[in-house]
Amino acid sequence: MNTDTTPTRKRARVGTAFAWLAVFVGLVCGAAALLAGPGYRIELLSLSAGIQTIRWAATFAMVGAGMALLATVLLSIGGARRGLSVAAAALTINVLVAGPPLYMNREAQRLPHIHDVSTDTDNPPQFVAVVPLRKRARNPVDYKPDAAAEQKKGYPDIAPLMLDVAPAQGFERAELAARAIGWEIVAVAPQDLRIEATDTTLLFGFKDDVVIRITPQAQGSIVDVRSLSRVGGSDFGVNAKRIRVFMQKVSAT
Repeated sequence: MNTDTTPTRKRARVGTAFAWLAVFVGLVCGAAALLAGPGYRIELLSLSAGIQTIRWAATFAMVGAGMALLATVLLSIGGARRGLSVAAAALTINVLVAGPPLYMNREAQRLPHIHDVSTDTDNPPQFVAVVPLRKRARNPVDYKPDAAAEQKKGYPDIAPLMLDVAPAQGFERAELAARAIGWEIVAVAPQDLRIEATDTTLLFGFKDDVVIRITPQAQGSIVDVRSLSRVGGSDFGVNAKRIRVFMQKVSAT
Protein backbone atom coordinates (compact mmCIF):
# COMPACT_ATOMS: atom_id res chain seq x y z
CA MET A 1 0.00 0.00 0.00
CA ASN A 2 1.34 3.43 -0.91
CA THR A 3 0.96 5.38 2.34
CA ASP A 4 1.94 8.60 0.57
CA THR A 5 -1.57 8.74 -0.88
CA THR A 6 -3.40 8.44 2.43
CA PRO A 7 -5.51 11.40 3.61
CA THR A 8 -3.06 12.03 6.46
CA ARG A 9 -0.11 12.41 4.09
CA LYS A 10 -2.16 14.61 1.80
CA ARG A 11 -3.01 16.89 4.71
CA ALA A 12 0.66 17.11 5.58
CA ARG A 13 1.58 18.09 2.02
CA VAL A 14 -1.21 20.67 1.86
CA GLY A 15 -0.18 21.99 5.27
CA THR A 16 3.43 22.37 4.14
CA ALA A 17 2.31 24.23 1.02
CA PHE A 18 0.17 26.57 3.12
CA ALA A 19 3.06 27.15 5.52
CA TRP A 20 5.46 28.19 2.77
CA LEU A 21 2.77 30.31 1.12
CA ALA A 22 2.17 32.05 4.45
CA VAL A 23 5.91 32.74 4.73
CA PHE A 24 5.84 34.29 1.26
CA VAL A 25 2.80 36.43 2.11
CA GLY A 26 4.45 37.64 5.32
CA LEU A 27 7.71 38.56 3.62
CA VAL A 28 5.98 40.42 0.79
CA CYS A 29 3.72 42.30 3.21
CA GLY A 30 6.66 43.11 5.45
CA ALA A 31 8.63 44.50 2.53
CA ALA A 32 5.65 46.57 1.39
CA ALA A 33 5.14 48.01 4.88
CA LEU A 34 8.83 48.85 5.29
CA LEU A 35 9.09 50.46 1.84
CA ALA A 36 5.96 52.61 2.23
CA GLY A 37 7.76 55.16 4.40
CA PRO A 38 10.86 55.54 2.21
CA GLY A 39 8.58 55.67 -0.83
CA TYR A 40 6.81 58.66 0.67
CA ARG A 41 10.08 60.31 1.70
CA ILE A 42 11.45 60.23 -1.86
CA GLU A 43 8.03 61.35 -3.15
CA LEU A 44 7.41 58.12 -5.02
CA LEU A 45 4.19 57.67 -3.04
CA SER A 46 1.71 60.21 -1.77
CA LEU A 47 0.98 60.24 1.95
CA SER A 48 -2.41 58.60 1.45
CA ALA A 49 -0.89 55.93 -0.81
CA GLY A 50 1.86 55.21 1.71
CA ILE A 51 -0.60 54.81 4.57
CA GLN A 52 -2.91 52.70 2.43
CA THR A 53 0.03 50.45 1.53
CA ILE A 54 0.63 49.76 5.21
CA ARG A 55 -3.07 49.09 5.77
CA TRP A 56 -3.21 46.57 2.94
CA ALA A 57 0.03 44.98 4.12
CA ALA A 58 -1.47 44.51 7.59
CA THR A 59 -4.69 43.11 6.12
CA PHE A 60 -2.94 40.53 3.97
CA ALA A 61 -0.56 39.70 6.83
CA MET A 62 -3.59 38.77 8.93
CA VAL A 63 -4.67 36.48 6.09
CA GLY A 64 -1.15 35.04 6.10
CA ALA A 65 -1.38 34.44 9.85
CA GLY A 66 -4.66 32.59 9.30
CA MET A 67 -3.00 30.44 6.64
CA ALA A 68 -0.15 29.68 9.04
CA LEU A 69 -2.62 28.55 11.70
CA LEU A 70 -4.43 26.35 9.18
CA ALA A 71 -1.08 24.90 8.11
CA THR A 72 -0.29 24.13 11.75
CA VAL A 73 -3.52 22.16 12.13
CA LEU A 74 -2.98 20.19 8.91
CA LEU A 75 0.66 19.48 9.74
CA SER A 76 -0.20 18.37 13.26
CA ILE A 77 -2.74 15.88 11.89
CA GLY A 78 -0.24 14.73 9.27
CA GLY A 79 2.56 14.34 11.82
CA ALA A 80 4.95 16.51 9.76
CA ARG A 81 7.12 18.05 12.48
CA ARG A 82 9.52 19.72 10.07
CA GLY A 83 6.68 21.61 8.47
CA LEU A 84 5.52 22.85 11.85
CA SER A 85 8.66 24.94 12.23
CA VAL A 86 7.92 26.61 8.88
CA ALA A 87 4.34 27.27 9.97
CA ALA A 88 5.56 28.75 13.24
CA ALA A 89 7.97 31.02 11.38
CA ALA A 90 5.18 32.08 9.01
CA LEU A 91 2.88 32.91 11.91
CA THR A 92 5.60 34.94 13.62
CA ILE A 93 6.42 36.93 10.49
CA ASN A 94 2.80 37.77 9.73
CA VAL A 95 2.00 38.74 13.31
CA LEU A 96 5.04 41.03 13.40
CA VAL A 97 3.90 42.69 10.17
CA ALA A 98 0.24 43.08 11.13
CA GLY A 99 0.81 43.93 14.80
CA PRO A 100 2.18 47.51 14.64
CA PRO A 101 -0.44 48.88 12.18
CA LEU A 102 -3.23 47.26 14.21
CA TYR A 103 -1.82 48.79 17.37
CA MET A 104 -1.54 52.21 15.74
CA ASN A 105 -5.13 51.96 14.51
CA ARG A 106 -6.26 51.12 18.04
CA GLU A 107 -4.31 54.09 19.40
CA ALA A 108 -5.87 56.37 16.79
CA GLN A 109 -9.31 55.37 18.01
CA ARG A 110 -8.39 55.83 21.67
CA LEU A 111 -6.26 58.99 21.62
CA PRO A 112 -7.36 62.57 20.89
CA HIS A 113 -7.59 63.46 17.20
CA ILE A 114 -5.12 66.34 17.48
CA HIS A 115 -1.67 67.17 16.16
CA ASP A 116 -0.75 70.13 18.39
CA VAL A 117 0.15 69.52 22.05
CA SER A 118 1.25 72.18 24.54
CA THR A 119 2.01 72.20 28.25
CA ASP A 120 0.34 75.63 28.38
CA THR A 121 -2.99 75.53 26.55
CA ASP A 122 -4.04 79.02 27.67
CA ASN A 123 -0.91 80.77 26.43
CA PRO A 124 0.99 78.25 24.28
CA PRO A 125 4.61 78.96 23.29
CA GLN A 126 4.82 80.62 19.88
CA PHE A 127 6.91 79.51 16.92
CA VAL A 128 9.17 82.08 15.29
CA ALA A 129 12.25 80.59 13.64
CA VAL A 130 10.58 77.46 12.25
CA VAL A 131 7.75 79.35 10.55
CA PRO A 132 9.68 79.76 7.24
CA LEU A 133 10.45 76.03 7.32
CA ARG A 134 6.74 75.21 7.40
CA LYS A 135 5.80 76.83 4.07
CA ARG A 136 4.62 73.49 2.67
CA ALA A 137 3.16 72.26 5.94
CA ARG A 138 -0.51 71.31 5.93
CA ASN A 139 -1.01 72.31 9.55
CA PRO A 140 -0.77 76.02 10.47
CA VAL A 141 1.16 77.26 13.52
CA ASP A 142 -1.92 79.01 14.91
CA TYR A 143 -3.08 77.24 18.06
CA LYS A 144 -6.70 76.08 17.94
CA PRO A 145 -8.63 76.27 21.23
CA ASP A 146 -10.48 73.07 20.32
CA ALA A 147 -7.21 71.18 20.69
CA ALA A 148 -6.95 72.26 24.33
CA ALA A 149 -10.19 70.53 25.33
CA GLU A 150 -9.22 67.32 23.53
CA GLN A 151 -5.74 67.40 25.03
CA LYS A 152 -6.99 67.80 28.59
CA LYS A 153 -9.22 64.75 28.16
CA GLY A 154 -6.60 62.57 26.48
CA TYR A 155 -3.35 63.80 28.02
CA PRO A 156 -4.11 65.19 31.50
CA ASP A 157 -0.48 64.64 32.53
CA ILE A 158 0.93 67.14 30.03
CA ALA A 159 1.79 70.16 32.17
CA PRO A 160 4.56 72.74 32.70
CA LEU A 161 7.71 71.70 34.54
CA MET A 162 8.68 73.73 37.60
CA LEU A 163 12.43 74.08 38.20
CA ASP A 164 14.03 75.47 41.34
CA VAL A 165 16.83 77.08 39.35
CA ALA A 166 17.26 80.48 37.76
CA PRO A 167 15.83 80.99 34.24
CA ALA A 168 19.32 81.00 32.67
CA GLN A 169 20.10 77.64 34.24
CA GLY A 170 16.71 76.30 33.26
CA PHE A 171 17.33 77.44 29.69
CA GLU A 172 20.71 75.69 29.66
CA ARG A 173 19.21 72.46 30.96
CA ALA A 174 16.45 72.62 28.34
CA GLU A 175 18.95 73.10 25.52
CA LEU A 176 21.13 70.24 26.75
CA ALA A 177 18.08 67.97 26.94
CA ALA A 178 16.91 68.88 23.43
CA ARG A 179 20.34 68.18 21.98
CA ALA A 180 20.71 64.93 23.94
CA ILE A 181 17.41 63.65 22.55
CA GLY A 182 18.69 64.28 19.03
CA TRP A 183 16.39 67.03 17.85
CA GLU A 184 17.58 69.31 15.07
CA ILE A 185 18.05 72.66 16.78
CA VAL A 186 16.64 75.46 14.63
CA ALA A 187 17.08 78.42 16.98
CA VAL A 188 18.50 79.17 20.40
CA ALA A 189 17.40 82.57 21.69
CA PRO A 190 18.73 83.14 25.24
CA GLN A 191 17.44 86.72 25.27
CA ASP A 192 13.89 85.41 24.77
CA LEU A 193 14.46 82.20 26.75
CA ARG A 194 13.18 80.29 23.71
CA ILE A 195 14.47 77.24 21.85
CA GLU A 196 13.04 75.88 18.61
CA ALA A 197 13.77 72.49 17.10
CA THR A 198 12.56 69.89 14.61
CA ASP A 199 12.17 66.17 15.20
CA THR A 200 11.93 63.73 12.29
CA THR A 201 10.06 60.43 12.61
CA LEU A 202 11.84 57.26 11.59
CA LEU A 203 9.68 55.51 8.98
CA PHE A 204 7.86 58.23 7.03
CA GLY A 205 10.24 61.04 7.92
CA PHE A 206 7.46 63.29 9.21
CA LYS A 207 8.85 66.55 10.58
CA ASP A 208 7.32 67.83 13.80
CA ASP A 209 8.35 71.18 15.24
CA VAL A 210 9.01 71.94 18.90
CA VAL A 211 9.24 75.23 20.76
CA ILE A 212 10.52 75.43 24.34
CA ARG A 213 9.85 78.46 26.53
CA ILE A 214 11.42 79.28 29.89
CA THR A 215 9.49 81.68 32.11
CA PRO A 216 10.94 83.21 35.31
CA GLN A 217 9.04 82.69 38.51
CA ALA A 218 9.67 83.75 42.09
CA GLN A 219 11.24 80.47 43.21
CA GLY A 220 12.94 79.48 39.95
CA SER A 221 11.63 78.95 36.42
CA ILE A 222 8.88 77.26 34.43
CA VAL A 223 9.53 75.12 31.34
CA ASP A 224 6.78 74.98 28.72
CA VAL A 225 6.89 72.93 25.53
CA ARG A 226 4.74 72.80 22.44
CA SER A 227 5.03 70.08 19.78
CA LEU A 228 3.26 70.52 16.43
CA SER A 229 3.07 68.14 13.47
CA ARG A 230 3.46 69.57 9.97
CA VAL A 231 1.07 67.04 8.39
CA GLY A 232 -1.73 64.79 9.57
CA GLY A 233 -4.93 65.33 11.49
CA SER A 234 -3.98 62.90 14.24
CA ASP A 235 -0.47 62.37 15.58
CA PHE A 236 -1.15 58.95 17.21
CA GLY A 237 0.12 60.35 20.50
CA VAL A 238 3.59 61.17 19.16
CA ASN A 239 3.63 64.83 20.23
CA ALA A 240 2.54 64.06 23.78
CA LYS A 241 5.12 61.29 24.02
CA ARG A 242 7.80 63.65 22.72
CA ILE A 243 6.98 66.21 25.40
CA ARG A 244 7.05 63.56 28.13
CA VAL A 245 10.48 62.34 27.03
CA PHE A 246 11.81 65.89 26.95
CA MET A 247 10.46 66.78 30.39
CA GLN A 248 11.96 63.62 31.87
CA LYS A 249 15.29 64.48 30.27
CA VAL A 250 15.24 68.02 31.66
CA SER A 251 14.37 66.73 35.12
CA ALA A 252 17.28 64.31 34.97
CA THR A 253 19.78 66.84 33.59
